[in-house]
Amino acid sequence: MLDALTVTLSVAALALAAWCGYAAFRDQPTKDWHFIGMAVVSLLALAQVVVGVVRLAGGDKPDEGAVIFVSYLLGALAAVPAAGFLSLGERTRWGSVTVSAGAVVLAVLEVRLHDIWGG
Repeated sequence: MLDALTVTLSVAALALAAWCGYAAFRDQPTKDWHFIGMAVVSLLALAQVVVGVVRLAGGDKPDEGAVIFVSYLLGALAAVPAAGFLSLGERTRWGSVTVSAGAVVLAVLEVRLHDIWGG
């Protein structure tokens, strides 16, 4: 995998988690700016899926198997959008908490993806 992309995505996810966590602390729901942040993080996750699939198609193999690697890639891609959709239904501070938790989950998935690939 691309280490720079993994680190960038992890840092962006943690920044989103902190931002939404601060909004929850201030008793605010997710706002349009938060959704723009979620879109940026989701685009980075999509780029990682593309890079991962291209590397697999090119003959590179993860240490722990391609199936688990692709499963984690898809989970990482879905984590923040799923939290964003849930936050739409919860227009209180808990919507911001949901997005913050989803972003932390994404950062943890990134660490695991790095380990699965052989980092």
